[in-house]
Amino acid sequence: MAEVTSREGTWTFDGDTIRIVPGSDRAIHKLRKTLGEVAVPLAAVAGLAHEAGRKAGRLKLRLRDGADPFTQAVGGRLPGDADPYRMTVATDRTGAAEYFVDEVRNALLLEQVPEGASDRYLMPGPGVPISASAADGAAAFDGEYVRLQWNWLTEESKRSAGPRQIALKDISGVEWHPSIGLDGGHLRFRVNDSAGTPQKTKYDPNSLVLWGTKKETSGTALLAAAVVARIPHPFAVADAVPSATAPPALAQAPTAAAGEIPTDAVPPGAADPDDADALLRRLRELGGLHRDGVLTDEEFTAAKQAILRRL
Repeated sequence: MAEVTSREGTWTFDGDTIRIVPGSDRAIHKLRKTLGEVAVPLAAVAGLAHEAGRKAGRLKLRLRDGADPFTQAVGGRLPGDADPYRMTVATDRTGAAEYFVDEVRNALLLEQVPEGASDRYLMPGPGVPISASAADGAAAFDGEYVRLQWNWLTEESKRSAGPRQIALKDISGVEWHPSIGLDGGHLRFRVNDSAGTPQKTKYDPNSLVLWGTKKETSGTALLAAAVVARIPHPFAVADAVPSATAPPALAQAPTAAAGEIPTDAVPPGAADPDDADALLRRLRELGGLHRDGVLTDEEFTAAKQAILRRL
């Protein structure tokens, strides 16, 4: 198991899942603490990098588009200290961070995880019921309805219409934009029957104004993710039918005898695109043999490194 720890928390990887546990330091952003432990399946990972720095480095986990409703909801707009998929790493832990990256990258290669968008969520959204406060009101979501309540700061025309209730089936999308500098943010629920250019946030009965406090950022981002997880997936393929022109399935390559490294693990000659595909298949087979106990750790490592040098 690979592990990296810092003041901001702990990341572990067991070959199948990256577990991110936030630290308990008072300086840790409220959003990370509220979100709690996050389990990221390998299939949801698009990439991982360690960026070295003079005083500290940083781990940055990149997820596949459409794999995580939280990432889908916030759309890369989180402030850095609130992003659960980043971690500052002290220079004396650089070796551990680089080892962690290598282990995840090798697993992605072995399992042939695609970098492209996922057509379904591979991670759950926040649980319900959930509520959040904003500058001009509050929102609550119980899994079926979003309810908006206004306060004394709400613009008169919006407040005079009374509390707003929106059925989940009528929501086509969610926009979450945090406040940046002097620019206010908003949490907007796009409704199926709305048309044309949306009103300014302070007049829009389907929106809340955001001022950017840590409590507000945390609550509204999680509420947005809870709704996003329960509306139709943006990349879902409706009524998908296998293509008649799809290539036939590849025949399974023969497996090695117990305790024996496959003799064709490293094809001779430089790898062209076709050979690269064969090498990737061999890596996957080697991973299966290792998990099944057919190959020892030393045999698996030697064969894997030989193949990786060919790619």
